[in-house]
Amino acid sequence: MGICRQTTKRRQVNRVMAKSLFIVVVGCGRLGSLLANGLSGQGHSVVVIDRRAEAFDDLSAEFSGFKVVGDAVESETLRKARAADADCLIAAAEEDNVNLMVAQVAKDVFQVKWVIARVAEPARELAYRQLNIETVSPTSLAGDYVLRSLAQDK
Repeated sequence: MGICRQTTKRRQVNRVMAKSLFIVVVGCGRLGSLLANGLSGQGHSVVVIDRRAEAFDDLSAEFSGFKVVGDAVESETLRKARAADADCLIAAAEEDNVNLMVAQVAKDVFQVKWVIARVAEPARELAYRQLNIETVSPTSLAGDYVLRSLAQDK
């Protein structure tokens, strides 16, 4: 994604984030808990789903959202989390395949308009985009940052 496109997307996100959103976060690991805490702190209504109840220990004491213990691949778990009412669903589980499945179900079954999926393997980003699923790849972001930093030092 080019810099101009990223800047435009960031402006769109900032405008949307000005109002309170209902957001479902799938996965309460490092990324999921960081997002859930931050979004809750910004005043959004947040539901976090994780298979392990102890994963919620990573949420801050200030987290004001809801927690659902369950497998987000199962539609019943997404129903409990009220995915059909979500403005946005963020698939931030550790496994790319889980994120892809959850993102597809969120879009196709629960009609969530804004779905973002974490993808660890950059080669998979194109497949997600072909399914109209917005992606973020920590691997790509870190790699791009390092390459830009090294290029600036020349």
